[in-house]
Amino acid sequence: MSLRLHHRHYGEASAGALPLLLIHGLFGSAANWHGIARRLANDRPVLVPDLRNHGQSPWDARMDYRAMAADLAALLDGEGIARAHLVGHSMGGKAAMWLALSAPERVGSLVVVDIAPVTYATRHGALVSALAALPLAQMTDRRAADALLAQTIHSAAVRGYLLQNLVHDRAGGWCWRVNLAVLAHSLDQVLGFPAAGDLQFPGPVLFLYGSRSDYVTGEGLPRIRALFPLARLRTIANAGHWVYADQPDEFLAAVSGFLKD
Repeated sequence: MSLRLHHRHYGEASAGALPLLLIHGLFGSAANWHGIARRLANDRPVLVPDLRNHGQSPWDARMDYRAMAADLAALLDGEGIARAHLVGHSMGGKAAMWLALSAPERVGSLVVVDIAPVTYATRHGALVSALAALPLAQMTDRRAADALLAQTIHSAAVRGYLLQNLVHDRAGGWCWRVNLAVLAHSLDQVLGFPAAGDLQFPGPVLFLYGSRSDYVTGEGLPRIRALFPLARLRTIANAGHWVYADQPDEFLAAVSGFLKD
């Protein structure tokens, strides 16, 4: 059963321009796309959801790409959108890929940001464990949480990204707005990708990846070509996994140049 996703709207309907759906990655939310969405909304309406178990969207025990894609399709239905362009980063890119493969008639084109339709080795379990281990009842502010996380997560940028999920609860204490228990249980599914059988997406696809990232490599190319025969690949120089944050102007130029209607 699909969930009703919290989402943000940018821009207004434009004659001849398909709406655009921006989809965040693991531990992210719609807020990650705010600056990008505002600029892309100059040409078309932009819809930015929180995926299940993230942001302000509902929590659910199921966390796999079939469920995430069904949520996105239901969001489009609820907005009266028959067809849209999709831009998805990391986990959001996998959800977007599955929607394109399973319901190609709903997708005008697809931009996949720094991810491939393959299974990745475990790389997020330590992050989930570190967040879950924080003694929230003892936290006075995010700086205290950051200091504790720094013992195991050495990148200040990664800590800052993760700590966006630390918010005040109704009692004035601290809580996570991401469902850590379900993510911990579902990491294998998040790191994997569903068996696609003979499915293909026949439309235009752009795989954008950072030159300093190791998420898209030659090992994933056969799978990309098998599922997305019209796929093009483009590197964004001096960008890591968070391509749109590291090089926003180059990212916007690539996406805007790819979207034709």
